[in-house]
Amino acid sequence: MKDKIVIVTGANAGMGLATVTKLAAEGAHVIMACRSRERGETALAKAKTDSGSDRIELMLCDLGSLESIRAFAEAYRERFQTLDVLINNAGVVAIKRQTTSDGFESMIGINHLGHFLLTNLLLEPLTAAPQGRIINVSSGAHKWGRIHWDDPNLQNGYNVVKGYGQSKLANILFTRELADRLKGTNVTANSLHPGAVSTQIGIDRKTGFGKSVHALLRPFFLTPDEGAQTAIYLASSPEVARVSGNYFIKSKPATVTDRASDKQEAVRLWTWSEQQVGLT
Repeated sequence: MKDKIVIVTGANAGMGLATVTKLAAEGAHVIMACRSRERGETALAKAKTDSGSDRIELMLCDLGSLESIRAFAEAYRERFQTLDVLINNAGVVAIKRQTTSDGFESMIGINHLGHFLLTNLLLEPLTAAPQGRIINVSSGAHKWGRIHWDDPNLQNGYNVVKGYGQSKLANILFTRELADRLKGTNVTANSLHPGAVSTQIGIDRKTGFGKSVHALLRPFFLTPDEGAQTAIYLASSPEVARVSGNYFIKSKPATVTDRASDKQEAVRLWTWSEQQVGLT
């Protein structure tokens, strides 16, 4: 990873922070894309200490704001000609229905649409790199997901399981269609399931809701370091330099549901996503 440039979204805690620390220790120049300056700066200091590297920096990016994503991508492209690795790691679990600043249901808005726009805006520097890699963190939750075309923002009959499953299925469909569109280039796109990882996801920062359940289940979870291993492998291993469009668990290719491998569904999601984020 020496001298490679890596962006990690949701980099201020959990798997994102573990990924930043490990890749920086291996010599990468890592950009932490975080929504909160305060939490980002705290995480930046920890990452520098734990990695022994000063080649880590913070750039603000709120994946719940199309305006913020566009500003981040523009700021990046002004400074850098290439991007070696984009790790779309950020994710939210909303127990109660919430919306982004653009009016999307928060899980489809942040987990999928935010990363969809960010990735498309960074394709030029990714393609300019010797071998660009895009890594989308999905989940085994895709197995119960489906895209609710009649109500993608879940305005009727909202529940967290339905919303999270939809967003994680979208991650895989997006990855597969992206990989198809990148054929003939030097850029790969893969998705992964990190395992059941103990992070702060699902805990309401304002109310603390979810903390007691989280504490009860923590002994059964992987640590963030363990959960980050597959993303680190996909970012750095020469074994997957030419592998694209796959879904990985424990650094091995894995199967997905029929719904997640439906080409027609993937194309439909891509077209819808372009319209939502204003890329058409």
